[in-house]
Amino acid sequence: MELVFATNNLNKLKEVQSLIPSHIKLLSLKDIGCFEDIPETQNTIEGNAIQKAQFIKDHYGYDCFADDTGLEVELLNGNPGVYSARYAGEKRDANDNMNLLLKNLNGIDNRNAQFKTVISLILNNKQYNFTGICEGKITTSKHGEKGFGYDPIFQPNGHKQTFAEMDLSAKNSIGHRGKAVNQLVEFLNS
Repeated sequence: MELVFATNNLNKLKEVQSLIPSHIKLLSLKDIGCFEDIPETQNTIEGNAIQKAQFIKDHYGYDCFADDTGLEVELLNGNPGVYSARYAGEKRDANDNMNLLLKNLNGIDNRNAQFKTVISLILNNKQYNFTGICEGKITTSKHGEKGFGYDPIFQPNGHKQTFAEMDLSAKNSIGHRGKAVNQLVEFLNS
């Protein structure tokens, strides 16, 4: 079976490849000759995942899946949420995003947050969604060099390390994307 993972994020691609069984050949956007920006204009995480998968199916014809992930902070009414990558501006700079979030939570005790990933799969012209959530809190400073995005300031519940301090297998075993991908894999294996 061949599936396209509709992402230009090489970190996500690497993370997901480590979870997909070997009988599924994972194709990247580069593999199918897609070098354009895929639209992400919806106002929900689910909407963006669906939009990206549908774009690849409509324009390239491949069975595919796409994901969208957001960091939802309780005190900020679920923000940055769908705007997580652009929280500090269109530059999509992870350090700027983390610095703005830390500034916005400065002196605040309630630092509860969750990462939410939605994967939208289009297979045989049918659409399926899988959701993974990892609850935790925002730290007061950055810790760790691994991972990407908000990983240096997100500490999952029940753990003393941030995602950026964990190795990939530990992060995948408890993380939002790992949970959503595991649901996807279970579905594909059934």
